Amino acid sequence: MAIKSRIRTIPDYPKKGIMFRDITTLLKDPVGFRLVIDQLSQHYIENGVDFDMIVGMEARGFIIGGALSYTLGKGFVPIRKPGKLPGEVVDQEYQLEYGTDKVEMHIDALEKGSRVLLVDDLLATGGTAMAGASLVEKVGGVIAEMAFIVNLPDIGGQKKLEEKGYKLFCLTEFEGE
Repeated sequence: MAIKSRIRTIPDYPKKGIMFRDITTLLKDPVGFRLVIDQLSQHYIENGVDFDMIVGMEARGFIIGGALSYTLGKGFVPIRKPGKLPGEVVDQEYQLEYGTDKVEMHIDALEKGSRVLLVDDLLATGGTAMAGASLVEKVGGVIAEMAFIVNLPDIGGQKKLEEKGYKLFCLTEFEGE
């Protein structure tokens, strides 16, 4: 059974007109969760993408990024919502599909020049990923690639990120759905 078939769609959440792709149904399925981590790991092992650290976006990026970090033997750095990190931070505001938000990262989270795999569950507008990339770059890191479980190409995030020169890897997509 494919990853896509394990993802639930919730119409009109968090507001009318949004088709929310809920990966909690994928994560609660031990076979589905293993498929995600195995397929991501396989991609990075087989394609030799060079990176030093995995950075995960709050909150589902922590789940995927943490498991992937363990599997690939890499460290993990969280990007959090404001006020959740105890040390000195840098922040970045960004646009969501349905509003605005802000994220933070410890200023000393990465060594200068560290190559980073940025991980999140879903790519829609690209706002969250752009904010994460901006934080990584502010502290001296370099984005090697971005990984997502789900891509929503009709919303335009993939195009926006690729136009900025970022490499992406997505396990599945919901196009025109």
